[in-house]
Amino acid sequence: MTLPRLICLAGRNQTRAPLAVRCRLPLFFFLVCAAFTQDARQIVQESQKRGQVKSQKYDGLLQVQESERTVSEKRWQYQRIGSYGASKSILRFTIPPEVKGVALLIVNHSDRASDQWMWTPAIGRERRIALQDRSTRFFGTDFSFEDLEERDLDQFDFKLLGEDDVAGAKCWRIEYKPRQSRASQYSSSMTWIRQDNYVSVQVDAYVKNQVARRLKYFNLEQIEGIWTARSVEVTDLRRKSRTLLKLEKVEYNVPLKEENFTVPALRQSQ
Repeated sequence: MTLPRLICLAGRNQTRAPLAVRCRLPLFFFLVCAAFTQDARQIVQESQKRGQVKSQKYDGLLQVQESERTVSEKRWQYQRIGSYGASKSILRFTIPPEVKGVALLIVNHSDRASDQWMWTPAIGRERRIALQDRSTRFFGTDFSFEDLEERDLDQFDFKLLGEDDVAGAKCWRIEYKPRQSRASQYSSSMTWIRQDNYVSVQVDAYVKNQVARRLKYFNLEQIEGIWTARSVEVTDLRRKSRTLLKLEKVEYNVPLKEENFTVPALRQSQ
């Protein structure tokens, strides 16, 4: 799905069906369609621009609900460096003991899907996550590997479909489709971006014509001038399970070293 910045949302002040030639539609129809396409991209671009930071870090509490009565907790530490779509991030589980030290390195690229490596202390080695495996769940959470990466705007086609009220806020409803269909598990996604602060508050990710995952961003708070969702809920509608991610100790533009975002660094416990 490519989240519209899963952790750092918008903030600081961040389809292709051919036209039927034989249809004699008024010229203004095509002009309106073109304007909607352009506006959709501009809205998403402005959302990303307002959330642009040099680096970020936080501690995350994940509550995974497999059924109405079963909830398990995990914690990870997250760090990220670089510009949107070309950034590097690493997350490392800290609890429970059976997943402690498991880490994921994500190197995003502006022109293609990310490179990902996962380190598992129990087997003492890292493995590269193949593109065809990105749709699988990440270590018992409802995030897939793909959900944790970033994608550049040029990898999608955007379309503005209208306006909706979400949790009392007026939002633009924007559809985006990957230009390379084999690069994503999702055939399309829908995002709702608030009109007052350009924060994305919901994403529905589709497989064919059905919503496969739904992400909701809430408990918005300005941290160092960046609108930040302190809670992110992802629901797997096919498995009927959900994961709630709570962000703690959020910091932006902190000193981080490039050498910490490499495969050798992934093997080191922190």
